[in-house]
Amino acid sequence: MTQYLDLFMFVALIIAIMSGFPVAFSIAGIAVIFAYLGWFAGVMDISLLGAFGQRVFGLISNQVLIAIPLFILMGALLEKSRIAEDLLDTMGRAFGQLRGGLGISVVLVGALLAASTGIVGATVVAMGLIALPTMLRSGYDPRVASGIVCTAGTLGQIIPPSTLLIILADVMSNAYQQAQYEQGKFSVEALSVGQFFAAAILPGLMLVCLYLLYIIGRGMLRPNDMPPAGDDVPRPDRTEVLSAVVPPILLILAVLGSILSGIATPTEAASVGAVGALLMAGTRLGKNRRMILCGATALVLLAIAAGVFPVRLQRSDVGLVGTGAGVIYICLAIAGVIGLLAALRNVIAKKMINEALTSTMTMTSMIFATILAAGMFSLVFIGLGGEERVAHWLENLPGGATGALLVTMVIVFILGFFLDFVEISVIVLPIVTPTLILLGHDPIWLGIILAINLQTSFLTPPFGFSLFYLRGAAPAEVTTGHIYRGVVPFIILQAIGVALIWFLPEIATVLPEAMF
Repeated sequence: MTQYLDLFMFVALIIAIMSGFPVAFSIAGIAVIFAYLGWFAGVMDISLLGAFGQRVFGLISNQVLIAIPLFILMGALLEKSRIAEDLLDTMGRAFGQLRGGLGISVVLVGALLAASTGIVGATVVAMGLIALPTMLRSGYDPRVASGIVCTAGTLGQIIPPSTLLIILADVMSNAYQQAQYEQGKFSVEALSVGQFFAAAILPGLMLVCLYLLYIIGRGMLRPNDMPPAGDDVPRPDRTEVLSAVVPPILLILAVLGSILSGIATPTEAASVGAVGALLMAGTRLGKNRRMILCGATALVLLAIAAGVFPVRLQRSDVGLVGTGAGVIYICLAIAGVIGLLAALRNVIAKKMINEALTSTMTMTSMIFATILAAGMFSLVFIGLGGEERVAHWLENLPGGATGALLVTMVIVFILGFFLDFVEISVIVLPIVTPTLILLGHDPIWLGIILAINLQTSFLTPPFGFSLFYLRGAAPAEVTTGHIYRGVVPFIILQAIGVALIWFLPEIATVLPEAMF
């Protein structure tokens, strides 16, 4: 029995998580219990746990993961300031007169919110509170409306900037380096978050197109399921549409553009996103709007000018032109700070910043506690021989590299019924991905196809997290059965998306190869 302790450990973990006990404590507790069981049974060296301190230090000094709380803060500010609600309302009125138009608008808004917030729960709840009642009043079938809202909300998992992609980039980079060491390479290459962001853009847009084609096709074949909105719904004018759509798009361009162009690291871009979201929230609240807009303009001009003509005033050879430019940059910086302070004053006065920071700290602590606990779990799992067992098992599966990946995809999909994406990413993937890379799979392509698989787990009954989010926000007339049946066509579309990327890997690899 002692030689199977690693398998019993994994089963015990799933049981502990399913019991409802806090996830991080479940993971760490199971790790400690099985570490001592392995020690008493003589199959594990307990001194291996001494490496846990190094893992903790590696986590808190990881520059990539610092981007997570900043991106979460950016999304929380956009959610609490009701910018997302304005976008939903405007786009819904713009497309509402078309058959299936409300569904089209929900998917498009879901893509925009995914690229500007990356928070699945907040997006699904916001759409469930705003878009779903409107769709039902317009005569939409509850199953269709529920499926569209759930699916559009989960786009935040695959469209960058996504918390899942940041965690996956870290996991896949470590796995890729481990695989290179095992191949005897000691001058190893690393993978960046920017590469995964670039790789996820086309697959994310492909999924959006699949959803839109389905909605348009269903609207043509079954028009009673998705009738147009009533004539009493006023269509927005051009000013309304631009004021709702342009700010999120500018924020997306600032964040993703700075990462993909190599101007900023993901952490720096995340801070730009958080500052941009603060300015947008402050502007929406009305007071000192002109001052905030001037500050935002000053910061944009400062970023462009400093990139085109950098100035270092501490150098002794700075000429008159450089000194003049430095003075202008200082004035722009002061104007930007004044605009930021005005925006901060607005969000503090409305107590919006309190809610946004509370949400940010809650989600960040959950993610980092899970990653820390997973570090201890993987140490004990390795100590019990689990890593060698998994590697041997994958290498000897029928079908070679393809068979190993197929089995891994099925396991990840099934685990998605019970576990959150963070738990799967930091517990399961570090164990299997080094072997899959050694078998010949491209690490970036592998990360994207696993990301879409994890995204599908958010939709899959009976435990999909998006289903629970919508159940809590949906009107009383929408039943759990409506939600479950509504997501089935979109799960099939997700499977089609996975198949397309499987057989056409260039969808995921062409952008990172061209840009990096």
